[in-house]
Amino acid sequence: MLKILLPVDGSPSAVRATQTLIDTIGWYRDAPSIEVIAVHLPVPRVPNLGSFVSKAMIQKYYDEECTAMLAPSLALLDAATVPYTSQALTGPIAETIVARATASASNMIYMGTRGMSALANMALGSVTTRVLHLSHIPIVLIH
Repeated sequence: MLKILLPVDGSPSAVRATQTLIDTIGWYRDAPSIEVIAVHLPVPRVPNLGSFVSKAMIQKYYDEECTAMLAPSLALLDAATVPYTSQALTGPIAETIVARATASASNMIYMGTRGMSALANMALGSVTTRVLHLSHIPIVLIH
């Protein structure tokens, strides 16, 4: 069975990628297994942070942020009655996406692009570019 990893961040490009996946799901002979993930960067380590903010508070922050990132794409998938699993992860974004694709034995990563110009992308870098360099499985990019 085809396994597709759909990383989302709540942005319009992630929503477009989700909608395009929904629109093209009929192209596959058998319905693919879809895993939707949201990856949040870890809170920077600050000395004595634990004195002010508990681990539970940080986890609650991650959960709330990831829920907000997942919500638009999950709403589209639910409306289209497309089955999926979802997961919230924390870590370096591109590296975590590729690690999750590997761990789940995904056959494909399906993701949106922000649409930066080549110059802005070169100067700032992008998660998409980093995923392209790190991944060894096919990646479908939706602009």
